[in-house]
Amino acid sequence: MKKSSTYNYVLAAFGAAIIAVLAQVTIPLPLIPITGQTLAVGLVVTILGTRLGTLSVLLYILLGAASIPVFSGMSGGIAILIGPTGGYIIGFLAAAFIMGLYLDKFGITIFQAIVANVIGMVVTLAFGTTWLKIVGDLTWTAAFMGGAAPFIVVGIVKAVLAAWFGVIVRRRLERAHLISFNVAAQTPAK
Repeated sequence: MKKSSTYNYVLAAFGAAIIAVLAQVTIPLPLIPITGQTLAVGLVVTILGTRLGTLSVLLYILLGAASIPVFSGMSGGIAILIGPTGGYIIGFLAAAFIMGLYLDKFGITIFQAIVANVIGMVVTLAFGTTWLKIVGDLTWTAAFMGGAAPFIVVGIVKAVLAAWFGVIVRRRLERAHLISFNVAAQTPAK
């Protein structure tokens, strides 16, 4: 059953809403807080796939850039994107696309979803650390220690959770015929 474009846009908007809600789950740290955003990005991409997952992340970023308070701490605006956490937020877009491509190539299994989500975490941390170095005028070591190192273990835990829940939700939505994807993209390549 093919879903309409409108239905797909609603799914993407729902994905953006999930990211916005989970972004409000925050554990404060000195430079960069731990948030639910990365968990949400992984969850949304695992459920919705490359196109709709990336569109969800893009919509989330655009809403935040338009000063709608969807970023962590109920914040929004261009100032957030050019501030110390902006690299992570922009990195979500690259991470979503790369994760989706990985899942398209290797299939939607819990193991492959974990690998994809860990890759997404690395991409996000790379963007965030690089931007933090530039904005904070930090050394690479200082940027890594403040912008990546504290998030590696938590990121892996979030990657596993996003993969596990994402695959379960995706399968249930497919069985209920609420989402449908190309079957070839769901099975591992031979």
